[in-house]
Amino acid sequence: QVQLAESGGGLVQAGGSLRLSCAASGDTIRTYTMGWFRQAPGKERESVAVIGWTGRETDYADSVKGRFTISRDNAKNTADLQMNSLKPEDTAVYYCAAMPSSGRFDYWGQGTQVTVAS
Repeated sequence: QVQLAESGGGLVQAGGSLRLSCAASGDTIRTYTMGWFRQAPGKERESVAVIGWTGRETDYADSVKGRFTISRDNAKNTADLQMNSLKPEDTAVYYCAAMPSSGRFDYWGQGTQVTVAS
């Protein structure tokens, strides 16, 4: 079983940056696809960014392309999300998730709040 813990959320002014980190424990995520998701109040959870196990394949929501960068360090068992040029509409709880061979994001963190003030 993989346990995921997010960190790095907080309050930031519009235009600012934050770096979210997802630390995995219990098992290696070396072969897992990793993803960052977010859920704003009153909205459905949405995918923000996904990275393949090699780190070479990435995919982003259109709303964050060019502003957010997902990365991973398999040696450290972590997956990060660098968020630049933040906008108030980026305000949400951000979740880290891991996809094993099942093809589903089976493992989720507890989430970290990101608030962008205008």
